[in-house]
Amino acid sequence: MQCDNRTVLVAGGAGYIGAHACKALKQAGYTPVVYDNLVTGHRYAVKWGAFEHGDILDRRRLDEVMRKHAPGAVLHFAAYAYVGESVEDPGKYHRNNVAGSLSLLEACRDHGIPHFVFSSSCAVYGVPEQVPINEQTPSCPINPYGWTKFHVEQMLKDFSAAHDLSFMALRYFNAAGADPEAEIGEDHDPETRIIPLAIRASEPSGQVFKVFGTDYDTPDGTCIRDYIHVSDLADAHVRALQALQDGGGSACLNLGTGEGASVLQVARAVEDVTGRDVRLEFAERRPGDPAVLVADAGRAKERLGWQPRFRDLADIVRTAYRWHGTK
Repeated sequence: MQCDNRTVLVAGGAGYIGAHACKALKQAGYTPVVYDNLVTGHRYAVKWGAFEHGDILDRRRLDEVMRKHAPGAVLHFAAYAYVGESVEDPGKYHRNNVAGSLSLLEACRDHGIPHFVFSSSCAVYGVPEQVPINEQTPSCPINPYGWTKFHVEQMLKDFSAAHDLSFMALRYFNAAGADPEAEIGEDHDPETRIIPLAIRASEPSGQVFKVFGTDYDTPDGTCIRDYIHVSDLADAHVRALQALQDGGGSACLNLGTGEGASVLQVARAVEDVTGRDVRLEFAERRPGDPAVLVADAGRAKERLGWQPRFRDLADIVRTAYRWHGTK
C-alpha cells in the first residue's frame, strides 16, 4: 500500500506535547492518527484525528495500524520523561524509550514510511561547558533519561544511512504553557513541571513550591532555564515534517527561546498572573542540576524558518493558568 503523505502517525499523541502537535498538524492540513497506550496520555486529549490504542513495543499492533492508515510520516513522542524515575528504574526507560523506538523504526522501515520526527531533549547535553548551547555542544548525558534520547538519535542516524529514512530530532529545552485556546494543556501524574506546581502553590490548598538550591552562580541564586511554549514546539514539529517532505536533509535541532528565566522569576510571574502569593519552600540543590541551560536555536530558524511566538514568560504562564482553570 502506498503511503499517504498527508497522514501522520503520532506515537504518544495523547500526551502533553503530542496532543498539541496533533492540533498543529490538523491546522496545517494533515490527518493525525494518534497511537498511544494511555499509560501517561489522556483519551480526552485526542481531538483532531483517529485514535489507535497500542504500545510501541507491540510490533504486531504497529503493523496492523500502519497497514490500516498508510501514514507517510511518524512523529514520535512516546517516551517516559521523569529524570528522577529514570535513575531509580533505568530498565523501564531503556525498554520503552530505546527498545520501543527501535520497534517503531523497524516498522517504519518495513512499511516504507520515509519521514520521522523525534521528540528529543536538551538532556543529551548533560552539564554544558558554556551557554547558550548549540548543536555542536558535545553530547554527554548525566542520567538514564538523557542517555535514552542520545541512543535514539544514534539509531536515527544509523537507519538514515542504511535505509530510505529522513529524520529530524528536535532537542527541546523546558516545555511550558498550554494551548492558547485552552483546548488541551499540561496534565501529568505526578506533576513535576515548574509552572503547574507554582500555580498550585498559589492556591488555598496549602501546597508549597519547592525551590531546589539558592546558591547557584546566577543573579538570584536559583537555576535558570529556557522555557519554550508548547504551541511553539508543536509548530516546529510541523515545520520539521514539511522540511523533510520538501527534500530537506536529516538534522538534530535545538528548540528554545534563547532567553533564560530563574526559578524565582517563574514564581514571581505566577504571582503576577494569578494575583496570589506562591508559597515557597527552599531546599538543597538536586544532584546534576546545571546552573544555566539556555538554547541557541539559530539553526532551527535557519533550517525550518521557525522562531517562537511566545517569548514573554508572563504570556506562557497565562496560557497555563487559563488551562488550569478549565480542569
